[in-house]
Amino acid sequence: MAGRRRDQRSVSAWRPRVPGVVEVFHAHYTQYAYPMHVHDAWTLLIVDDGAVRYDLDRHEHGTPHDTVSLLPPHVPHNGSPATPDGFRKRVLYLDASRLGDELIGPAVDAPDLRDPVLRRRVGQLHAALALPGDELEAESRLTLIGERLHEHLRPGDDDPNGVRRDPVLARRLRELLDERVVAGIGLEEAAALVPAHPAHLVRAFSGAYGIAPHQYLMSRRVDRARRLLLAGHAPADVAGATGFYDQAHLNRHFKRLVGVTPGRYRTSGGTGS
Repeated sequence: MAGRRRDQRSVSAWRPRVPGVVEVFHAHYTQYAYPMHVHDAWTLLIVDDGAVRYDLDRHEHGTPHDTVSLLPPHVPHNGSPATPDGFRKRVLYLDASRLGDELIGPAVDAPDLRDPVLRRRVGQLHAALALPGDELEAESRLTLIGERLHEHLRPGDDDPNGVRRDPVLARRLRELLDERVVAGIGLEEAAALVPAHPAHLVRAFSGAYGIAPHQYLMSRRVDRARRLLLAGHAPADVAGATGFYDQAHLNRHFKRLVGVTPGRYRTSGGTGS
């Protein structure tokens, strides 16, 4: 006789250093069902395995793996597995600085969004949030996600921050990043200093230089790291001197851009390629 399926539960939660993100929550449940409850923040949800069924405002909804679900604050909802093996989900809780109250009604009416681009961006954001030191990347991705969510929920709105080429704005951000290579800067602070709307700032920079602001900053840091490594400095010391969160953060970006680890680069003998 087949044994009874075990109830498995695993969760991880943290609060990143990214403005507007109240909590990151990853969970795997096989049998657990949430009772009706509310949050005071927006719930941005993707399901990686299985599916969830839930009730929102007395209407039943579901979350197959190719959707993004956005549940508004203060509106009761529940949740339970919709497949025999349960579900694995990743959730962001966002405050009102990212999504305003004017979107609550549209989100109640249509909380599940079939949008492959949005789904991919949310996954990329989770990857950035899991890596300390990549806060500028996370802020940039979150800003563009918020813009796309707004387009879904308020499609008739005129976009006051319409996408357009703005080389002057892009140059001003580049100069700001050049000044803050080691110290770094958050997207909200940069937008206030330039000034510009954060989403327009990211798009203007990417359009002008073919690279996102966070990629540009990491490239500048890696360049500095290369010079220090060739001067004989240890990777652990180089990480702190060039603005990386720690040596693991340096290793990840250095290997992605150079193709080898900082330690191997340092002992390469300068033969080049």
